[in-house]
Amino acid sequence: MEKWFLRNVKADLKEISQTFGVGILFSKIMVNRGIMEHGMMDSYIHPSLDKLHNPKLMRDMDLGVDMIMASIEAGKKIRIVGDYDQDGTSAIVILHRGLNRCGAYVDYAIPHRIADGYGINKRIVKEAKKDGIGLIITCDNGISAFEPIKLARELGMEVIITDHHDIPHNNLEDGDREYQFPDANAIINPKRQDCDYPFEELCGAGVALKLVQALYNKMGIDIEESYEMLEYAAMATVCDVVDLIDENRIIVKEGLERINDSDNLGMMELIRATGLGNRKIDTYSLGFILGPCINASGRLDSADIAVELFLTDDIGEARRYADKLYGLNEERKAMTAKGYERVIQRIEHDGLDTSDVLVVYEPDIHESIAGIIAGKVKDRYYRPTIVLTQSRDEGVVKGSGRSIEGYNIFAEVYKCKDLLGEFGGHPMAVGLSMNMDKVEDLSNRLNEQSDLTEEDLLPKIYIDAHLPLDYIDYKLIEELQLLEPFGRANPRPLFAERDIPVKKATVLGSNRNVLKLILSSRSGRNVEGIYFGDIERFDTRITDIFGEEEVSNMYKGIDNDIRLDLVYVPAINEYMGNRNLQIIIQNYR
Repeated sequence: MEKWFLRNVKADLKEISQTFGVGILFSKIMVNRGIMEHGMMDSYIHPSLDKLHNPKLMRDMDLGVDMIMASIEAGKKIRIVGDYDQDGTSAIVILHRGLNRCGAYVDYAIPHRIADGYGINKRIVKEAKKDGIGLIITCDNGISAFEPIKLARELGMEVIITDHHDIPHNNLEDGDREYQFPDANAIINPKRQDCDYPFEELCGAGVALKLVQALYNKMGIDIEESYEMLEYAAMATVCDVVDLIDENRIIVKEGLERINDSDNLGMMELIRATGLGNRKIDTYSLGFILGPCINASGRLDSADIAVELFLTDDIGEARRYADKLYGLNEERKAMTAKGYERVIQRIEHDGLDTSDVLVVYEPDIHESIAGIIAGKVKDRYYRPTIVLTQSRDEGVVKGSGRSIEGYNIFAEVYKCKDLLGEFGGHPMAVGLSMNMDKVEDLSNRLNEQSDLTEEDLLPKIYIDAHLPLDYIDYKLIEELQLLEPFGRANPRPLFAERDIPVKKATVLGSNRNVLKLILSSRSGRNVEGIYFGDIERFDTRITDIFGEEEVSNMYKGIDNDIRLDLVYVPAINEYMGNRNLQIIIQNYR
């Protein structure tokens, strides 16, 4: 079961509606997202490129630009060091294209997920020195790489860190934090406490884009040339699950427009390979179809494939790279399904499902998919979950954790740092390694220090407004489309209605996995409702409440007493030239 909450943020909705020319319901949804200040509202309603912040406001931005220009003028070799995930590879593409445009002698390096782990390391630094590199620029990593950065400086190389992850710190006895920075020449990160940049939630590719824009400005290159890179920044922003507000909303909205009209060979071929050629690319396409293909290269092969896909100007190469990424992702999906089943079996066998925090060791899964499996397990049990597996080093396990609302998994695991080897993350996700003989200790300590309540362990459904079915019309849905793109901090709005009569139910689909309900509004109007959830569980639950005869009558389309409370999304169904209103049912009771 889940707990339903009706959002009720206080604000003068009438004044907002009149000021910005939007409806009361639109105004309510906006303030429900925490958008209260008029400047933010204007940016939210009218996300446009002129509302992007000045990159020069970011600490060390001018310093970093001057270093790059000096390296270009001196003919020094520049190496970009990125990460192997979608954000990291997009950041590399942005920096590589931008620096090339400025005449730089530039290449890139990416750590191998299994052999190297996350971020710049001493091997990469030593190779850079051997290759005659004068300047290293990190992207989507580096803020925690104290030893590799120190080594690079000792070897005579300059280093610019561009990153967006939290700044490492020590907790002091008085409750304050002592922040620590690697010994880089410039550190460009909007999360720096001494940074005046007005928006902290950029992803790594977003920070890279800002650096390119500042560089273009200093070198007299039209800023509009940087906008061609918005499609890569948009992918990274969605796939890295950062808040889709402020600049991120602008980046994704503008980036999606460019993706849907892209002339990049790699982008076009990846869209073809994934079967999206005849569909409009949206945030779902990025987050669940295109993004996972790009990530699959770093999980199962080399992330260089993803970078080269977007850098190549050879159509044959682009097609081969795109097909390779699609194939790797299909392989990754099959591995994930098998690994998930193994982890579920272990949880059930060991009786772990009653624990506040699930810590599961399963040696037979690929370490690159531990985080994906942890997320799926977390969704099933609605508990913070850490999935660990055997690493290449004997006696050492590696894995990832995913969390639920109200549980800062980074902070809680940090309390157990004496048990860990490598460790990093943020409130909703962690990555870690440790000796195998410490796994049980970690599980015990996390559960002993947990203060999660029974209510905390119930999934939360947040409803934007009570909206009777009679209020749904085409004009409302068209206005709600202005809320797009949807994602973290700007979820698709959910509405609810109580005590809705069900006139008829039909199971559809070749796999019988779609339930269509004909619902009756208060005025007696028929409204179609579509449910894509567990139909067998639906039948069991309503049979327990209303009885077999009433359920049978519902499926026959004859009079019955079945009434449901529904959480839903209003939608327009278009099929063979016909359009009709419907609701997509998210939850019921």
